[in-house]
Amino acid sequence: MDTSTIDRLSKLEGIGCSRKRREDPRFIQGKGNYVDDMKMPGMLFAAMVRSPYAHARIVSIDKSRALALPGVHAVLTAADLKPLGLHWMPTLAGDVQAVLADEKVSFQNQEVAFVVADDRYIAADAVELVEVEYEELPVVVDPFKALEADAPVIRDDLQGKDSGAHGARRHHNHIFTWEAGDKDRTARVFENAEVTVKESMLYQRVHPCPLETCGCVASFDKVRGDLTVYITSQAPHVVRTVVGMLSSIPESKIRIISPDIGGGFGNKVGVYPGYVASIVASIVLGRPVKWIESRTENLSTTAFARDYHMTGELAADKDGRIKALRVHVTADHGAFDACADPTKFPAGMFHVCTGSYEIPNAFVSVDGVYTNKFPGGVAYRCSFRVTEAVYIIERMVDILAQKLGMDKAEIRLKNFIPKERFPYQTPLGLEYDSGNYDTALRKVMDAVDYSALRAEQAQRRADPTAEWLMGIGICTFTEVVGAGPSKMCDILGLGMFDSCEIRVHPDGSAIARMGTITQGQGHQTTYAQIIATEAGIPASLIEIEEGDTSTAPYGLGTYGSRSTPVAGAAIARASRKIREKARLIAAHLMEVSADDVEFDLDRFVVKGSPDQSKTLKEVAMAAYNNVPEGMEMGLEAVDYYDPPNFTFPFGAYLCVVDINRYSGETKVRRFYALDDCGTRINPMIIEGQVHGGLTEGYAVAMGQEMPYDEAGNLLGATLMDYFIPTSVETPKWETDFTVTPSPHHPLGAKGVAESPHVGSIPCFTSAVVDAFAHLGVTHVNMPHNAYRVWQQSHALGLDQR
Repeated sequence: MDTSTIDRLSKLEGIGCSRKRREDPRFIQGKGNYVDDMKMPGMLFAAMVRSPYAHARIVSIDKSRALALPGVHAVLTAADLKPLGLHWMPTLAGDVQAVLADEKVSFQNQEVAFVVADDRYIAADAVELVEVEYEELPVVVDPFKALEADAPVIRDDLQGKDSGAHGARRHHNHIFTWEAGDKDRTARVFENAEVTVKESMLYQRVHPCPLETCGCVASFDKVRGDLTVYITSQAPHVVRTVVGMLSSIPESKIRIISPDIGGGFGNKVGVYPGYVASIVASIVLGRPVKWIESRTENLSTTAFARDYHMTGELAADKDGRIKALRVHVTADHGAFDACADPTKFPAGMFHVCTGSYEIPNAFVSVDGVYTNKFPGGVAYRCSFRVTEAVYIIERMVDILAQKLGMDKAEIRLKNFIPKERFPYQTPLGLEYDSGNYDTALRKVMDAVDYSALRAEQAQRRADPTAEWLMGIGICTFTEVVGAGPSKMCDILGLGMFDSCEIRVHPDGSAIARMGTITQGQGHQTTYAQIIATEAGIPASLIEIEEGDTSTAPYGLGTYGSRSTPVAGAAIARASRKIREKARLIAAHLMEVSADDVEFDLDRFVVKGSPDQSKTLKEVAMAAYNNVPEGMEMGLEAVDYYDPPNFTFPFGAYLCVVDINRYSGETKVRRFYALDDCGTRINPMIIEGQVHGGLTEGYAVAMGQEMPYDEAGNLLGATLMDYFIPTSVETPKWETDFTVTPSPHHPLGAKGVAESPHVGSIPCFTSAVVDAFAHLGVTHVNMPHNAYRVWQQSHALGLDQR
């Protein structure tokens, strides 16, 4: 490559360049633009009255003292919303949820009344003056007890209904049963299997806990009939559609703006009661209304993740070849089914639970259950229940290896899907696009000197006086991202495509608008890099705009690692449309046939005559004054990309922990993470995303939990109780990669931001269990904090001196 070409590539800063994030300067200078920064003339402030009980009948609500407080403008209850038909709202899962509690409350801190006042302090005082009389009802927080015959009825509004959005209901607290695979054939394999293993495990309820809590500013213009809402949303167009459904305001009169939203991780996909109540209050009062929740409100009422009670079974031969997988899940959905899952998949993408392995037979069933807990069920840094799916298969493979006396790396290498088998059809209905699992795991094993680690562990186990136990964890995972193909995925009837609109200005700079919304993924940086490579415009000259439904093309938002797999594809295709029109204009300018002109980085050259060329900048000016006859002026393109399939990034992780047998203290000595996300757009941003995902995975595995007592009181609703790791606790991460492009993606890219969260969690558990495996322990439930780990050590008598 000559010096001129290298210089041109450098100026483009396209795909493969570790370009610094354009977003960072304003954030590190404190110049972000968040919802709570919004100030509007005449703006009022709102606060929620919430139930102290997990299950209770509302006998009465007395608003008089609150309304008498100077500065209070309104106190809304379900009785006020009912005449408008707004006291209930649809959830993304096809259920309905009370906006403000209608006659009863079904979880602690449920929304009961909405107070609007001149400032947030008056609103907070007024909340204390609203008098609510409750009649307590029996509480059930255990999903198994919720299915008992005499369990209390949680959803009075569903009484007598024996079917729901996802089929038959067999109990008043049952939501759905979802199945995938061949039940009978899988059962026959188990009946004849040489070896079987079975294990039950809990993937505990956790919370994404983003940096910024949820909130909105709703402003209704009574003269024009326009509604503008600034909101913390990962899917602003979907919010606009839901608001239109609820309010009967045409979507053309609704503008949803999602500015900087301070992290999402799935928590900001859904529509919350505070949003709806703010909009109603603004319409009624004719003034902007701001509602920003507290941290406790965020932790105790906005969408949780996980809470899956899973039982896994594997059937294999004596050599460790897996013949069948069987899984049953009891899924605790809380008081309303508000999961953010595609309509056709009430258990999300859980059917990726065959993992990276060539398992010929499988059957999965999931039962959704109502309990007196807050609702949700979001894809906390994963794509729709993939984290739970990866956790169950990785734990079961470890358990099978233990029973057979095989090394956990050996059994994985024996059962991987061979690279020549791709695209691979799983027994649960997914088609994996590409993979090279064997190479990935062997690269990790070589990098950490796996045999030496095992030798060290054997030596330590042989010493009965050793204070520190050593565990080695492995996880080889396949994730399914890029939701999604409209033939398989929709939300409320909306196909999960995504979009891009590019406009090139006469000076050769450009603006690109997408239907996604960044929450820290670096879209302004990486999206510009895709356009730079595909259209020849330097990334520094490209502005990226998202999050405003009045300017951005309709898209389904950002979650489930869909930015690059779906929006990135739309960007590449729109860029290619720009490039093709520019090529025709360049041929016109050079007075040659279009067939004789080819694209070269940032310009168009005549084949065989490289000195004859036109830069993209020159073509851009001509697009507005000198185009071929019959061609429209301008240089613009729009693309809506509906992917033919998901993408399937994968990885191989290894973790080494040291556990103090006397205290349960667990130190992560080493964590090596290799990811394959296909084509790598920006290696530096990928590494940052991997570090972030691993840190969140560490938090879940080693400390995060949202426990309830029997009365339905949430015991972890503040950051005093809920584990958020700092730089002090966070281990050092070692990252690596292989590249296996997706054959159906325009760029070969697969997505990466959620993979490290998905893969790290079972890897940590694998390591913790491995420290005790020589003593017959097959599984230890998360979180693996010092007390829980000490309990395991104590049960084995290891803490005795």
